[in-house]
Amino acid sequence: MTVLVPLLILGLLVFFHELGHFFLAKRAGIHVHELAFGMGPRLIAQQRGETTYSLRVLPFGGFVRMASAAESAEADEPPISYGRTFESRPIRTRVAVIAAGPVMNFILAVLLLTLVFGAIGFDQANLDSTVLGEVLSGGPAHEAGLRPGDRIASIDGVPVTDWRSMVLLVQGSLGREVAVGYERDGQLLVVRVATAPHPQDPAIGYLGVATSVVRTLMPLPQALAYSFGETVRMLTMWIGAIVGIFMGRGTPDVSGPVGIIQMLGEASQFGLASVFYLAAIISANFAMINLLPIPALDGSRLIFLGVEALRGRPVAPENEGRVHLIGYGLLMTLLVLLTYRDLMRLGGGGQ
Repeated sequence: MTVLVPLLILGLLVFFHELGHFFLAKRAGIHVHELAFGMGPRLIAQQRGETTYSLRVLPFGGFVRMASAAESAEADEPPISYGRTFESRPIRTRVAVIAAGPVMNFILAVLLLTLVFGAIGFDQANLDSTVLGEVLSGGPAHEAGLRPGDRIASIDGVPVTDWRSMVLLVQGSLGREVAVGYERDGQLLVVRVATAPHPQDPAIGYLGVATSVVRTLMPLPQALAYSFGETVRMLTMWIGAIVGIFMGRGTPDVSGPVGIIQMLGEASQFGLASVFYLAAIISANFAMINLLPIPALDGSRLIFLGVEALRGRPVAPENEGRVHLIGYGLLMTLLVLLTYRDLMRLGGGGQ
């Protein structure tokens, strides 16, 4: 299941992208030959009106095959008039059809996060409590005998009722022992703990404990607004990272399908909320990647439409097709290299 579920999720992310192209193409009156879920040979195909809906062998990916003036119709399909082709539509309509894929991935990211924050619930640090959710092995609290579930009642005789007040007292006690009063199984106990320097700030005291967590749900309108903002924040961070890479301030850390499947599989061990949250991140990233001006991606098709708008005539179909074919070959090569690297990592052959 840790492989199958991520495969299906990855496939749904790509298929949702293709649905954007499909819906806008249909609305624009463009003839759509086929909407496919998955890749490879057909498993099931159903003709509905002028469009074939198919399920393919490999449960990831998908595509929309629109009528194009640059391509002849299949032998078993009736010829399509130029007025129903993609090229016959105004430039603004074609831009909308191409951009609809990334937009749908953005919408999907918002919807997935809304499910996490408004329906499934998310774990949040319980700062209104002093119950220990985690005691780090080898830390001062662990060595003194404190355990998860203990409720801290006082620090050096000063009562504490929330996490922030407890942390402030501990941070100011660097280099000395503090008397920690705590409740366990209904009994009030006291233990002396020698505070240690904090790993991130050696100037403050540290016990090596973490808060308990509480499952939180937002009202749906609030969850939707928060999810939209969170998705915009993800995209802003992504753009910042890309700009940083081009300016030499960082190096790209890219995973292929195997790496993404591994991450989704690991997330599935922590529950549905973790899977949906990671899927939202991937969907938002997928939207932005597709808008890059790389041949064979939506971004390059938008560039060609921009050139057509400036020139007043389209780029020769054979030239555009040649550019996309080269780009597709380069993307497939990159995909193979990323897959090889991911497999090496899984096999212990990488750092």
